[in-house]
This record gives sequence, C-alpha cells and structure tokens, in this order.
Amino acid sequence: MLTRKQHELLCFIHDRLLETGVSPSFEEMKEALDLKSKSGVHRLISALEERHFIRRLPNRARALEVLRMPETVSATAKATPATAAKTKAPAIVPQAANENVLEIPLHGRIAAGMPIEALEGQSSLSVPAALLGPGEHYALEVSGDSMVEAGILDGDYALIRRVETARDGEIVVALVAEHEATLKFFRREGAMIRLDPANRAYDPQRYKPDQVRIQGKLAGLLRRY
Repeated sequence: MLTRKQHELLCFIHDRLLETGVSPSFEEMKEALDLKSKSGVHRLISALEERHFIRRLPNRARALEVLRMPETVSATAKATPATAAKTKAPAIVPQAANENVLEIPLHGRIAAGMPIEALEGQSSLSVPAALLGPGEHYALEVSGDSMVEAGILDGDYALIRRVETARDGEIVVALVAEHEATLKFFRREGAMIRLDPANRAYDPQRYKPDQVRIQGKLAGLLRRY
C-alpha cells in the first residue's frame, strides 16, 4: 500500500509521461509535491522502485518508467477510450515498456547538417521497447555531422516521438518549406525560429514561423556497430 506522497508522485510521473513522453525532473517533482528538498524525492522514488511501481531506465537521464498503477487508478485509466489508430500511423508504444522488440516505421534519411528531403519509406526498424516512451514513434537515419556534440552521429537511427509542438532547447525534426527536414535544437528568437546545430563548424538556421513545421522530437538513438 502506498503512502499519500508516494501515490501523488506516481500519479504525477504517470501524467507527465502521458502528456510529454519525458519524465519530470527532480526539481519539478519537488515543487509538485511541495517538498523541501530533492532528497525527499529520492526517497519516494526508491520506495516506488522497491514496490515495483516504477523503474529507472539505464543509461538515460531523467528516464523513469511506470510499470503499474494502483488498482483504483488503473481502473479509471481502462475506462478511458483509447485514441483510434490511423492507417499507416507510426507504432503506438504502451506506457509500461518492456523488453520486447517493436517494429516502427523507418522514414528514410534526415540531415544533421543542411536540410535534405525526408523520404517516406515503407521499411521498418526493430527497436527495443525500453528505448521508447508512450506515444507514436518513427525512425529516421541520420545523415551528416552537425549534431555530433549532442552525441548524434552520421548513420545513427533517430527515434522520433511524433508531436507538433516543441519547447526551446528540444531536439526536433523540423520540416522546412514543406519539403526539407532537418534534425536540430529548436529555439525561438524574437519573431523567428532558430534551428541550432550541435557542431561549432555549422551556423544556426533562421526561418519565419510559417516556414517551419515540427514533425516530432527526439526520443532516443539506436546505433549499430
């Protein structure tokens, strides 16, 4: 049986993952639960881990996975109608990811340098479910070296969560002028959109807002050796 604070934290993490696909930070958890220090958050996280409600995903910062919810919460969640899947839509990854391998669409190559055309292919990529959070996902093969300082290398597979909005500082797939796509840090700069590389040899790219459409944000990377 969970304490009130443990239950509040579990629900907060669960709701944030459903909303954004990213675990909340310890600072956000501290503020949400009105705790005095992050050490209190650490204790709650450890207690939830011991009770097998959550687990920390290895080698990923801020990566928490909700394994199960209390029965009262689970019953409410089951009563909510699921969003209907569209034909040929990217794979929908369940909240409690496991060690299964999922097949997600592989949509060609995307530039990590100057924009190139993002191809809509029919192939798929096998991805461990633990690498993905909730939501719709697809994969793109990275071409170029402009994101190397963010650890994204030529030939990597970028695992993309399909979204249409982004926050400053997030790595996104940006469609430019409706036919070219690039993988960059997203930032707003006055009335312009700035797409920043992670390589000092490249300059930022600036566009008017109506020239840029967000097609997803980076959820993970897959590298083959």
